[in-house]
Amino acid sequence: MQRTKVKLLASAVLLSTFATCNTPTNPTLPMSIPDTNLVDRKPAVAGQFYPDNPIELRTMIRGFFNQMTAPENPGFTMAIISPHAGYVFSGEVAAKAFNQLDPQKQYSTVFIIGSSHRASFGGGSVYTAGNYITPLGTVPIDLELARTLAMSNKDLSFDPHYQRNEHSLEVQIPFLQEVLKKPFKIVPILLGTQDPGICKSIAKRLKPYFSPENIFVISADFSHYPKYEDAVRIDRMLADAIITNNPETFIEAEQECMRESVSNLATGCCSWPAVLTLMYMTDKDPLIEYKHIAYQNSGDSKYGEKDRVVGYNALAVIRKPNQEMGFDLTDPEKKELLSIARNTILSHLRSEQIPVIQTDKLSPALLQKAGAFVTLKKDGELRGCIGHFEADNALFKTVQQMAVASATQDYRFSPVTMNELKDIEVEISVLTPMTKIRSISEIQLGRDGIYIRKGGRSGTFLPQVATETGWSLEEYLGHCARDKARIGWEGWKDKDAEIYIYQALVFHEK
Repeated sequence: MQRTKVKLLASAVLLSTFATCNTPTNPTLPMSIPDTNLVDRKPAVAGQFYPDNPIELRTMIRGFFNQMTAPENPGFTMAIISPHAGYVFSGEVAAKAFNQLDPQKQYSTVFIIGSSHRASFGGGSVYTAGNYITPLGTVPIDLELARTLAMSNKDLSFDPHYQRNEHSLEVQIPFLQEVLKKPFKIVPILLGTQDPGICKSIAKRLKPYFSPENIFVISADFSHYPKYEDAVRIDRMLADAIITNNPETFIEAEQECMRESVSNLATGCCSWPAVLTLMYMTDKDPLIEYKHIAYQNSGDSKYGEKDRVVGYNALAVIRKPNQEMGFDLTDPEKKELLSIARNTILSHLRSEQIPVIQTDKLSPALLQKAGAFVTLKKDGELRGCIGHFEADNALFKTVQQMAVASATQDYRFSPVTMNELKDIEVEISVLTPMTKIRSISEIQLGRDGIYIRKGGRSGTFLPQVATETGWSLEEYLGHCARDKARIGWEGWKDKDAEIYIYQALVFHEK
């Protein structure tokens, strides 16, 4: 790109970024999805916020990643917060956010959430009219999921009008196209609300999808228009509030910076409703950690001025290893355990033999005693799941035994056949010892599995069940009591019913 063209692009982007921060009112979203032909969403800000030439665009993005190293996260990334200004201003910070993703991971769905700069409306708009197009090609939308979300929550609806000219979601997509090496689908959600209650409602609907299979990209700039020094201070204050993983702390910080009457300050965090929605999904999860990755503002760009700037933070949401496990497993150890499970099933289907494992080649973690469940899924649906709670055998042996049991002894399903094994995904849940609780207030959804016992009947749900279903605590207990332990919906309330909790380290072949 020639230098003159870069200057024009920079000027246009900065002016556009400044001009589109206010949100005029517009009518409330319609609640139904019109039955029309699919219409792909074409790029609205290519050539303005980023180059419209695919070669120039790819070269620019790759340039941002030069000299970067792989992130040193002790867990894995569940979400990132990335800026949405013109690339010449915020591209370097955005790249550092996207650098937190695993480029080789097969994400099921990428959720992109931002706030509208051009209209305010009641709730959020999910784009379901077609796919998203950028100069780098077409990105498919997970239309089935997007339409399910749009129709199943009163605060989520559909109107392509709102996303057609909005930049906050669009500018994230070329980074995804360049970073992720495997195919992916997106669900773009544009928020038109500034009501925390609606953000919380949308977060509740999205929380079942906040899982290792998916990734959330939150599009947000920070302070708008103060001088350089004020921006640095305010942007740090807002980032620190996000890192607390407390939505109320973040709301208070946003309000506090506006109460300070800082000259020219229009907002502390542009797209704060999108950030708040994410925080409502992660609130009170002890295994979730927010990490600050990078900061700049437009005054750090050679095209920006120091007296009127926009701030850019990059943050990552990390799920930490479960320290309550007493041990953790490395990625190679997880892969080894999954391989053991699959090979054991294969051997048993062929000859009804469990293969002998050379223990001198296994890591100490796989030799420790631990309980485990093995879950089999076919086309995303359960195909078998059996586990053993007691830590009375080496982990690898428990996995071998449960792999065979799940494939051949789950009474709910016919035995797995050799022909279908190639279509089955193996998931392993390594368990902590069970702890009897006195009050259901001790249960934390998404962290704790439950085991209910009454007389000679018992049933359990793994921790991920609450996340996958989105059940409330009473629904979680009720379904377990009725559907698993067979003691009735309210059987868990009986005086002679015992409730235990445990945690699980969950991983699968995908």
